[in-house]
Amino acid sequence: MTTILVTGGTGTLGRLVAERLRADGHEVRVLSRHSRPYAVDLREGGEGLDAAVAGVDTIVHCATSPKGDEQAAANLIRAARGAGVAHFVYISIVGVDRVPFRYYQSKLAVERLVGESGLGWTVLRATQFHDLLVMMLQSLSKLPVLFLPAGVRDQPVEVAEVADRLAGLAAGAPAGRVADMGGPEVRTLESLARAYLKAAGRRRAVVKVPLWGAAYRGFRDGGHLTPGRAIGTGSFEEYLGRRFGGGQVREGSGRSRA
Repeated sequence: MTTILVTGGTGTLGRLVAERLRADGHEVRVLSRHSRPYAVDLREGGEGLDAAVAGVDTIVHCATSPKGDEQAAANLIRAARGAGVAHFVYISIVGVDRVPFRYYQSKLAVERLVGESGLGWTVLRATQFHDLLVMMLQSLSKLPVLFLPAGVRDQPVEVAEVADRLAGLAAGAPAGRVADMGGPEVRTLESLARAYLKAAGRRRAVVKVPLWGAAYRGFRDGGHLTPGRAIGTGSFEEYLGRRFGGGQVREGSGRSRA
């Protein structure tokens, strides 16, 4: 039986990865800032991290944060080397080497740390999860008008499918950079936003706004897409159906249509 440590194991992806690995008979340790007995802030490292990785065969690194990912990865890699971990699996994002977005640049830097770690490693890049896209649209729709960056498309993927792929990779041998994983369709942000509004029962005008900057150009040019690897099967509408059901209005009374 393999002992596998899942960082970020209480998050959207990490929780599902841990469940799948346990179902396959592996001993799974969940590391997060607040999950006992392995409550560790990876950005700080320390004795708690060393204890968490002791005796571990494989690490699946799902933990991420808007700031501090590089330091967290460096601390985790140091502990992994000290513990003799055989396999380090990292989940990254499609386009981190093509879109000069700050968070993407941090993910790319972590990929490099993993590749230069001296450990056996595997890196999987996936497109954005349905959950994250809905979180963004919920935030944008707080105003009476939903503003979207003009000319941008997306290729959202079902997080459960990414978890299945990641768990399978963790159970195997180090494979280096594996093929990207994208959702089943490349869609305009407008079409995705209108699908969300309909499912959530919200009325909003949708306005496309041209932006500026290198990161925007990268997204507009599709650097974050992988149409040749559209291997996910779960659609955005299927996800919305599970999440919102019949689209009951949650603001005011009665029903609404997009």
